[in-house]
Amino acid sequence: MDTLRKLKTTLAGMALGTGLAMSGQALALDEVSYGTNWLAQAEHGGFYQAVADGTYEKHGLKVTIVQGGPNAANRALLIAGKVDFYMGGPLGDMDAVKQGIPLVSVASIFQKDPQVLLAHPDAGVEKFGDLAKLDTIFMGKEGYVTYFEWMKKNFPGFKEEQYKPYTFNPAPFIADKKSAQQGYLTSEPYEIGKQAGWTPKVFLLADAGYSPYSTMITTTQKMIDTKADVVQRFVDATIEGWYTYLYGDNSKANALIKKDNPEMTDGQIAYSIQKMKEYGIVESGDALTKGIGCITDERYKKFFEEMVQIGVQPADLDYKKAYSTKFVCKGVGMALKK
Repeated sequence: MDTLRKLKTTLAGMALGTGLAMSGQALALDEVSYGTNWLAQAEHGGFYQAVADGTYEKHGLKVTIVQGGPNAANRALLIAGKVDFYMGGPLGDMDAVKQGIPLVSVASIFQKDPQVLLAHPDAGVEKFGDLAKLDTIFMGKEGYVTYFEWMKKNFPGFKEEQYKPYTFNPAPFIADKKSAQQGYLTSEPYEIGKQAGWTPKVFLLADAGYSPYSTMITTTQKMIDTKADVVQRFVDATIEGWYTYLYGDNSKANALIKKDNPEMTDGQIAYSIQKMKEYGIVESGDALTKGIGCITDERYKKFFEEMVQIGVQPADLDYKKAYSTKFVCKGVGMALKK
């Protein structure tokens, strides 16, 4: 009997701590799902951390991470109501506004987009603008119509003739000293170093002034209207997960990442975490004083205006429908940083 009474007391305390109403028994956890945009990796670490160490459960949630990948369509699943949250981004959110699709980003885990351009270490490329001197820049179609347009508008010397399609094979770049290649800060430099035996020079577009948020928590307007409390708890728990992942014991989260993505290695995970910290991907700008996940009107407006300048978005777009600031910038989880 005493054991049963203690169990009920413990459950009641847990629920009370997360603002859940109790009536003698613990309420069931709210079940939600989060669709990522690629295979499990350290760049998703805080989400896995909050699953692994019980942070979501502490906030009254049972969270399923729906892994992305080359054949996944998690954004479409969000639109269809099959997942509750998605790892979106501002361009996709703005496009949704144009199409009349009510998607809203409620947090931005990455303050800096990890998109980089890579150059050979002995190619005479010392700063971002020097990339304009190279013959070739390998990049994907999405980069070609967004940040390459931004580069041509903001730096002298970049020209259309430099563009060649990037096929996610670094061999052409490795073989051509007068080329640059797109990449992800936490991924391609590591892989190229292994394959080529030399470390490429890394130029983060965010540090050159390209300013999109990245790795956002995107949901639907319906979810915000009908389950704002669930949205807030998911955002808060995820933020706490990210602080713990970066500064605490992340071994259980990494085990879950490797379970979902068996090709992921400890070396790649360690490299990714190191680079996220070194370049302030998660913690920089507003996040330093207002907490991980922060979105501000000023910052979002800046990127929108950049996209208008290069013709990617119309000037009359009601871009403020694409995001909400009410769930973030509250300093949640900052005490967990060690």
